[in-house]
Amino acid sequence: MFADFAAITVGDSRSLVRTITAEDVRRFVDMTGDDNPLHVDPAFAETTAFKDVVVHGMLGASFLSTVIGTQLPGTGALWLSQNMEFLLPVRLGDELTVSATVVGKHERDRLLDLDTRIVNQNQQLVLSGQGRVKVLTPSAPAVEDAPRERPRVAIVTGGAGGIGRAVCRRLAADGLHVVVNYHQRADRAADVTAEINAGGGSRALAVGADISTDAGAEALFRAAVREFGAVDVLVNNASPRINPKPLATLGWADVQAQLDVSVKGALAMTRAVAPGMGERGWGRIVNVTSQVLDGPPSSTWTGYAMAKGALAVFSRYMAAELGPQGITVNCVAPGMTETPLIGDVPEKVQLMAARQTPLRRLARPADVAAAVAYLVSDDAAFITGDTVAVNGGSVMR
Repeated sequence: MFADFAAITVGDSRSLVRTITAEDVRRFVDMTGDDNPLHVDPAFAETTAFKDVVVHGMLGASFLSTVIGTQLPGTGALWLSQNMEFLLPVRLGDELTVSATVVGKHERDRLLDLDTRIVNQNQQLVLSGQGRVKVLTPSAPAVEDAPRERPRVAIVTGGAGGIGRAVCRRLAADGLHVVVNYHQRADRAADVTAEINAGGGSRALAVGADISTDAGAEALFRAAVREFGAVDVLVNNASPRINPKPLATLGWADVQAQLDVSVKGALAMTRAVAPGMGERGWGRIVNVTSQVLDGPPSSTWTGYAMAKGALAVFSRYMAAELGPQGITVNCVAPGMTETPLIGDVPEKVQLMAARQTPLRRLARPADVAAAVAYLVSDDAAFITGDTVAVNGGSVMR
């Protein structure tokens, strides 16, 4: 166990007693190479003012390390500095009392100032000095997750769309209760909800709400809490149709329509779910962006790309802000995916995109759902502020 820094007080003192032997000197010489005859040759030592062998001063001082490393402060001690004054010679057979006493304590930096001294059997001070020691902070032990009292709950915005339905199915298969959000396609939301509920495991709830408005986002969140008690996972997947337009006809209203759903909606939903996630110390937010942010610009997709770019920046900032609360925020960036969202893309362009992909196909909704499922799982607990590209290698970083 590491030393309990809080329990150490000024005035605490520890010591050890050691009788110096010829074997100690021999081992010290073997280790350091210091075979000065003053320390090892009695005949030579007799010709000096000392008239007898003198033990290496650092041999005695080395026992200060023993006191610091094993007693005060003990395990976790890092000896930072030491000054010493050698006052009397040490002889073979001397019994040394080596001690360290706390004379100062610095809470913020976990530092101790020590008075260090060595006294011989005649109570003569052999060595005195001052040292400084840092008490290291142990790594936090891995804590196993306590058994959950309830399944985790996920809100999937745009859950009636192609990618959204696949995400809902996959999260339900992984044991999560799912809130399937839709804006217009109630029939699709009802179908995927009925499918999940018929499975007999996870439960699903379809909620119609326009998350581009604060009222709609709040209504969606409240419905999820009423049904399941809390929200642990948020997948911001809702996105309007791409609605490609060249600059000559692109108006701000077109851009605003994209921003309202992809960015404003994500902001409103994140604001709704984050407080509860923070209180529980666990949360997963996944924002579905797009490959268009990394590959060559797709002509006329300006409004869509602007919104997805803003969502990616928002994700990084939320990862930094919410991380200390135990909430991860990541992105999944699909390449061209076989969903109604690419219905306006000519078939020739779709086929060319597939041929230019190393895996020779477009992404499928299940591919994107698998990436989302990973990011909301416990296996991704230390991943945040990142983007998983699901594009078959068509864009490589």
